[in-house]
Amino acid sequence: MKQNQALAILKSGRNVFLTGSAGTGKTYVLNQYIRYLKDRKIKVAVTASTGIAATHMNGMTIHSWSGIGVKDAISQNDLANMRTKRYLTKKLEKAMVLIIDEISMLHKTQVDMVDKVLRHFRESNDAFGGVQVVLSGDFFQLPPVGNANETNRDKFSFMSQAWLDAKLTVCYLSEQYRQSDNALNDILNEIRTGQVSEQTVSELQRAQATVLTTKPTRLYTHNIDVDRLNSDNLRSLTGEKRVFKSITTGNEKLVGTLKKSVLADETLELCVDAEVMFVKNNYDKGYVNGTQGKVIGYSELGLPEVKVTGGDVIVAERDTWSVDDDNGKSLASFSQVPLRLAWAITVHKSQGMTLNAAEIDLTKTFEKGQGYVALSRLKDLDGLQLAGFNEIALAVDPLAAKADKRFQELSTEADAKFEFDTLLKEAKAFVKHCGGITDSNEVKKVAKKRKEKMQQSQKSSYLITLEYVEKGLSIIEIADIRGITGGTITEHILKIMDRHPTVDLSPYRPAASIMKRIETATDQLVADGNKENFQENGTIRLRPLFDAMNKEISYEEIKLALTFAKNHEKQD
Repeated sequence: MKQNQALAILKSGRNVFLTGSAGTGKTYVLNQYIRYLKDRKIKVAVTASTGIAATHMNGMTIHSWSGIGVKDAISQNDLANMRTKRYLTKKLEKAMVLIIDEISMLHKTQVDMVDKVLRHFRESNDAFGGVQVVLSGDFFQLPPVGNANETNRDKFSFMSQAWLDAKLTVCYLSEQYRQSDNALNDILNEIRTGQVSEQTVSELQRAQATVLTTKPTRLYTHNIDVDRLNSDNLRSLTGEKRVFKSITTGNEKLVGTLKKSVLADETLELCVDAEVMFVKNNYDKGYVNGTQGKVIGYSELGLPEVKVTGGDVIVAERDTWSVDDDNGKSLASFSQVPLRLAWAITVHKSQGMTLNAAEIDLTKTFEKGQGYVALSRLKDLDGLQLAGFNEIALAVDPLAAKADKRFQELSTEADAKFEFDTLLKEAKAFVKHCGGITDSNEVKKVAKKRKEKMQQSQKSSYLITLEYVEKGLSIIEIADIRGITGGTITEHILKIMDRHPTVDLSPYRPAASIMKRIETATDQLVADGNKENFQENGTIRLRPLFDAMNKEISYEEIKLALTFAKNHEKQD
């Protein structure tokens, strides 16, 4: 099925399973539909089965959105308790469309739980409480995590009762956009059909001798190999190693759960030139879970400065993961710099990525589908350096293969059944049903505002602060308007001072008494001659200054004072 036909079926309001091989544009079609819904002010919930997948959609996990969390089952008591949470009730009752991406990694039990929750909150016996449900994914990707004794038949979401009740229209995308009818595309198709030829085996064996001209991303099937390579690369760097330790609070058992669920390490060791990856979303600071970069230095507070792909430099401030009670009170928290080493990543974490070049080791493949996922990250065979592969690497799950064949048949039937003009009429009726905007002029106005807002959000965070600086607002006022800390605004002002020297920042200069006090404390520390009070580049550390002034002057004021004093020296 072509993308435009799949999009037309989505707009008609039917429940849909959107599938197709890697690179056929499933995420593109979903994003087109999401934009269409938002332009008509139709409430859409954008979710995915995993946190990493959710970042590709600018959404959240289905577990978080639906309130099922990490539960294995939902009782009537659970539903009653969930009903007391106003924020949960509001979003579950108002959503008209639910999108779940990477559905292949969602356990069938969890699909049924989401269905049960929506039926309860919306007081409807219809599948998923009557919302339009759009499931997207490819069952040749990695399967859901389950119990040791479970087979994929026990786990795959298409085996759930909710899947059957939803009466999904299958849209199997057939046009390839990542691999353009080349050797790699042929290999992937053979793996999908379970008929791997001798020619494919030979092609992959030849890829073991490929010499890549660009720096590749390394993919491994096991965490232990990823950890070893990252550790070896870190040790090879000659600069000073800095250790960042996590801080935890609250219930010991819940803290243990947090440690297992977050991607940040309890102890993170870094060095200048270390390849790193952010492991949490922070749209205000310009990164999401999976954003990669290199450590280029440290801020005045000793926090890692990361130059990400695209050139922006981001200070990786500590962030917090928490488990909250029904009233929003934290029961347990885990605080850490949201980074991890990224010379190598696991195949599991690579899902959703498109790579120009990769060094892939499939010699220890232990799960059917891992080889397919790893190879399908690439655009062509020229970008593959293969360390090796075993028999499992080229295998797919028999049930997934059987289901995929049936999905293709159902998609062909749907393609022939639905005429475009009929779908267009149904789309208008669905917009009315959802209480959305039908007037074309109003739709254009909403689309224009949404586009402007998106462009604003894509602007570097410090540039947004710059606009408020030019209006003469104080640090406290800017922080309040933007909903971020004063420390972050201070970092923005320091960046503005460096990159926009013509901007008048004198209103942010600390009082003369504070400047003098910091100068005196600095002179005293220099006279003491304690090397621990200084960084490698000779600049003074903030903590000794903070302590020397009896902790009466904030770090933000100290940073501003030192920077203003430094710039004054340059001008002299």
